[in-house]
Amino acid sequence: MKEIKEFLSLTIYKTEGVSITIGTFLLILISCILAFYLLKLIRRLITRKLPEDDKNKFVSIFKFINYLVYIILIISVLNASGVNLTVLLTASAALFVGLGFALQHLFQDIISGILIILDQSLHVGDIIEIENKVGKVFDIKLRTTRAITRDDKILVIPNHKFLTDTIYNYTQNHKMTRETINIGVAYGSDTELVQSILLECVGDQKGVLKKPKPIVLFEDFGDSALLFGVYYYINDSYNSPLISSDIRYEIDKKFRENQIVIPFPQRDVHIFQDGNK
Repeated sequence: MKEIKEFLSLTIYKTEGVSITIGTFLLILISCILAFYLLKLIRRLITRKLPEDDKNKFVSIFKFINYLVYIILIISVLNASGVNLTVLLTASAALFVGLGFALQHLFQDIISGILIILDQSLHVGDIIEIENKVGKVFDIKLRTTRAITRDDKILVIPNHKFLTDTIYNYTQNHKMTRETINIGVAYGSDTELVQSILLECVGDQKGVLKKPKPIVLFEDFGDSALLFGVYYYINDSYNSPLISSDIRYEIDKKFRENQIVIPFPQRDVHIFQDGNK
C-alpha cells in the first residue's frame, strides 16, 4: 500500500507553484472516462424518442456540451488535487490571449450554430441565397453549414454569417415560391392575345402549380415595347431556372406562330442640316 501511495505521489510535471503527480493524472483520466460514458448514456436517454431531424440537432449541441464538461472536470480535479491554478493561468496568460484572438471566429460560429439549431431558423432542405449564390442546405453543423449549388458546387458557410449577413431563405415559411418572367412585345400587338399565350405557356409547363393561378400583368409602356410580366408559383425553387427556361422556349415558339414580335431597342436619329452652309 505504501508503494502505491509513493508511486501515485511521483511528480510528472513541475514548475514554480504547479505540481502534477501521477495520481492527479490518473484521476483526470478516470474522471474523463466516467464522464464520457455518463454523457453517452444521457444522450441516448434524451434522443431515444426524438424524431431523426431533432436527434441530429441535439447531437450537434451535445458535442459542444461535452467539451465544456471535460474542461470543467479537468479544472475541478486539478483544483481538488491542490494544484495552484492561479499560477498556471497567470503563466499561460499570453497564450490564452493569443488563443482568444485566434479562436474568436470559431466560438462565434459555434454559438451561432447553437442558436440556429435551437430557434430552427434553418433546416436541412431549405433553399437559401447568400452572396448571389443559391444553394440547398444538406448539412448543419456547429461551426459551418453546407449547401449544394445549382451547378453541384458545395458552399461551406460559417454559421456567424446567418446572424450578421442578410440571407434569403426561399423556403422558410413553406416550399412554394412565386417566380416571374418579364417580356416585351412590339407596339400594335394584340394585348389580349399576348395575355392568353403567356397564360397558356405557363399553365402547360410541368412544375408550375395550378393554384394559386398564374397571372399576367401589363406592367408598363416601355421605350420600344409593351412590357408584360407573367407570375406563377412552383414548389421547386431550386430548379426554377430550368422551369423558366422551358417557359421562355415555349413563349418564343407561340409568339412566332402568332406573328407577335419581340422588339429590340430602337432609336430614331434625326439629322438637321444647316441651310446657311
